[in-house]
Amino acid sequence: MTSVHSGAAPSSRPLTRNDYKTLSLSALGGALEFYDFVIFVFFAAVVGKLFFPADMPEWLRLMQTFGIFAAGYLARPLGGIVIAHFGDMLGRKKMFTLSIFMMAVPTLIMGLLPTYAQIGLWAPLLLLLMRVIQGAAIGGEVPGAWVFVSEHVPERHIGYACGTLTCGLTTGILFGSLMATLINSIYTPAEVADFAWRIPFLMGGVFGLASVYLRRWLHETPIFAELQQRKALAAEIPLRTILREHRGAIVLSMLLTWMLSAGVVVVILMTPTLLQTLYGFSPATALQANSLAIVFLSLGCIGAGSLADRFGAGWVFSLGSVALLVSSWALYHSLHEHPEWLFPLYGLTGLCVGVIGAVPYVMVKAFPPRVRFTGLSFSYNLAYAIFGGLTPMAVTALLKNNPMGASWYVAGICLMGLALGLYLRVRRR
Repeated sequence: MTSVHSGAAPSSRPLTRNDYKTLSLSALGGALEFYDFVIFVFFAAVVGKLFFPADMPEWLRLMQTFGIFAAGYLARPLGGIVIAHFGDMLGRKKMFTLSIFMMAVPTLIMGLLPTYAQIGLWAPLLLLLMRVIQGAAIGGEVPGAWVFVSEHVPERHIGYACGTLTCGLTTGILFGSLMATLINSIYTPAEVADFAWRIPFLMGGVFGLASVYLRRWLHETPIFAELQQRKALAAEIPLRTILREHRGAIVLSMLLTWMLSAGVVVVILMTPTLLQTLYGFSPATALQANSLAIVFLSLGCIGAGSLADRFGAGWVFSLGSVALLVSSWALYHSLHEHPEWLFPLYGLTGLCVGVIGAVPYVMVKAFPPRVRFTGLSFSYNLAYAIFGGLTPMAVTALLKNNPMGASWYVAGICLMGLALGLYLRVRRR
């Protein structure tokens, strides 16, 4: 495995105004793109009723609606590999702008789609098509954004840059949650079903197109520009190179992505439902606590990235995994006795999930620049398609036998994180 960072700006220089502009524009675009990807989840119940036959059983309708959501995950690897291939061949900036365009347009169209009552079977099929394009876009966006910012900043600030960008992505989930809360507060359920569900999609599409425009001000990364100048770009299909020469880096990156996806999917996306079904909290309280957890998660991402720059990722994963294990165990096991602890405990657990902010730091350094985008994108998207899709099923299966199933799953992931941390520390020595 290599940690080449050839052609980076001198490692010792501080971050400049230009670096901060690049970081803020990239993080803002990432937040808007992630909002577009997750807004579907918050309106899944309404969309399910409108896009499937009225006489369909409720469980089947929900299953098909979440199936359409999952299709977005399954499309990620394909979109990610294709976008990354051209990112390694033609340039990071072009693909970075294309991925946000591919996200904004389907989101806008989703807000304009006719329903099942208007066009019959075409309605769910068109919805599925839009979701697949969204999935392909996010598959290129996240790895592309990490590579883009890490190649712009000095080497000793890579962790901070990647952590800030990950903070942008998690803020996108918060935007989605706040938008859902707002729409459901302003409009009655009848108005939401009639027209108001379209508003978040239309706004997401418009904001996304604004981000496409903003990304015109970004420059190609110095590392890619230098590779291009030296004619040192990948000589063969980048995917072939990484599968032949960088298998260890792929395995490490996939395990880290498993940790990242589990933290987000279980603690952030699934827990609000568990708070309502297992612990009896009202939907409003569960969503407020969830928003607080996401705010702390976003701060934790920046913290974990910055600490990785200073002390190495090994220490961050070792200590962060233990902190997440203790805080999540306390969260799931003490709420029956002490429901008043919900906000502080969920906030603390969110902060500890922030350990995932150090994941891209390791992944960016695991692949050499000429195949970096492809290596990172292939590992991240393949792992996310497998673990992002299987985690909810695994947790649901555990919950069948044990109401604390979610805490056991998170604990298992934390032990893996601890092992990866120890491995990284040994490798660094």
